[in-house]
Amino acid sequence: MISLTPTAKSERILVFDTTLRDGEQSPGATMTLEEKLRIAEMLDNMRVDVIEAGYPAASKAEYAAVHAIAKQTKDAVVCGLSRATREDIDRCAEAIKPAKHGRISTFISTSPIHMKWKLQMEEEQVHELVVAQVKRARTHTDDVEWSGEDATRSDHDFLCRCIEAAINAGATTINLPDTVGYSTPEEYAAMVRMAQERVPNSHKVRFSVHCHNDLGMAVSNSLAGIHAGARQVECTINGIGERAGNASLEEIVMAIKVRDDVLPYWTNIETQMLARASKLVSEVTSFPVQYNKAIVGRNAFAHEAGIHQDGILKNAQTYEIMKPESVGAEHTSLVMGKHSGRHAFARKAQELGYRHSEATLEHAFVQFKALADQKKHISDDDIRSLVAAALARQ
Repeated sequence: MISLTPTAKSERILVFDTTLRDGEQSPGATMTLEEKLRIAEMLDNMRVDVIEAGYPAASKAEYAAVHAIAKQTKDAVVCGLSRATREDIDRCAEAIKPAKHGRISTFISTSPIHMKWKLQMEEEQVHELVVAQVKRARTHTDDVEWSGEDATRSDHDFLCRCIEAAINAGATTINLPDTVGYSTPEEYAAMVRMAQERVPNSHKVRFSVHCHNDLGMAVSNSLAGIHAGARQVECTINGIGERAGNASLEEIVMAIKVRDDVLPYWTNIETQMLARASKLVSEVTSFPVQYNKAIVGRNAFAHEAGIHQDGILKNAQTYEIMKPESVGAEHTSLVMGKHSGRHAFARKAQELGYRHSEATLEHAFVQFKALADQKKHISDDDIRSLVAAALARQ
């Protein structure tokens, strides 16, 4: 099991956002240049450390988007993705050239299944390309990230050999992706720890985690990797991405913020902008945010059950572990429905401007429960009608 004993001091975790690259690869999530620029500006203002702006070699439009984002961005590092080819790397370098801070992220598969079926290469060929791709990228920038694609299904001996070669060739960040969302937190943490312990020059670089959500463990795996020593986390707004998506930026950031007792780290993210960023990405991609999505879902700070509503009215901390304002949400919402209790109903009536006796409240509440059994959504107008009818009986 992973130890959750906090370390002596708090360390910073760099947030690498790949909404505009890996996120856009979600089927149907294609964005226009203007939309990408809006999201990039939001990410920069939110103080994301690295914005992966796209894959410049994919198309002229993709190159233009990365180039435009590089020109626009004020503070964040602007990163472009490239395969292990001279053409990809050079194209990427040109795209990020205007950036105040630019990074080339280059990758190649290291797992047996990828090398055999996708690359159709032997280990020695892949190893040679690792050295060549990183050296080529370093001719353009001193900020080079290397990724062993499908690291979690790679042979550890070969993975470590490639990591060592990448570092010797000039990589400054080593990314260990769970490309197909296959790993578990214990396994992932063990791999990150193993790489740092076995690779002799690992102390020269920052390790990064990049987890997909195929088994629903992307955030858990990412946090496990951080706990094992990684100091950069790769994620997306709303967790969008290929197949089941990527690790969710807002969930990782708030987990670190809320649970600093067992996750003794910090990020530079302006968390009050999380709700706005979520809405923007949802609007641009036309991907609705799951109602019960952690942190930014419509129901994240909504309560219908009478027991919960009563607790919230007495002290919000009874059922909320963070303030809605801390993520940019407007307020706690007491949703009126068939599970709601008298206290919440009375509070809602007061908020709507009604003053009433206990007898009036009781009659209105009984009618409310009868209506709620027939209707999923009880509106403010419904409450007004019920209270007005009860008042008319006096």
